[in-house]
Amino acid sequence: MGSVVRSGFVQGLTAGAIGTSMMGVALVYVLHVQGVIHVSWLQVPPIRDGLSWVYDNLGLSIPVFALVLALFLRSLAGLRQRLDALRPPDEVAQAEHLTDIWTSLFFGIGVIWTAIGMRGALIHALGDPAATTQAGAFAVLQRMVDGGILLALSTTIFGGIGGYLMRVVKTVAVGAALSRYYDQAARSQGTEIHATLTAIEGHLHALVDSPATAKETSHGPTALGPRDAALPS
Repeated sequence: MGSVVRSGFVQGLTAGAIGTSMMGVALVYVLHVQGVIHVSWLQVPPIRDGLSWVYDNLGLSIPVFALVLALFLRSLAGLRQRLDALRPPDEVAQAEHLTDIWTSLFFGIGVIWTAIGMRGALIHALGDPAATTQAGAFAVLQRMVDGGILLALSTTIFGGIGGYLMRVVKTVAVGAALSRYYDQAARSQGTEIHATLTAIEGHLHALVDSPATAKETSHGPTALGPRDAALPS
């Protein structure tokens, strides 16, 4: 039991450290891009080019995605810890439900950010009807691209791919353990029901076979008294 607790603690600590690191890096980079702070190691060409590509495609959704991913890893570690410790079914179900919520929220962030981005792109492209009419269709499309429609579509792609990968990670990490746990819980509940029914059956047999019941059955119905016999029918 002690080794299980230590293993769960280590897993939770590792997941928390990874999530916090991801969230910290994402927040630092966004602040760096916005010019709030200056970080020298972000100027290294490979790191700068990679993070610049990520920022161009995801924009300010990076810290939001990172936060949800960190919470997912933390919930997944907590679910694994509860499975290893054989916690009650309600705690395991709640931890699994919370893990699924973060996965759904990851999908939702991509969709919501896309809607916000497309709204902004349309406002930017069609904000001046007179200029839009004179410019033509290609100019309108260029203004939509400048307004962030490509960034909006990228968040949908990233949210969808990330959400499905989170489901895969959950299945690989705790899928088999969850199946074993719920199967064991169902068997335990069935055993308890069978034991209860067996106990009830034993009590019924004891009542039927008791001496008082047997004596009452052997004497038959009680004879009528004189007062009962005198009563008219």
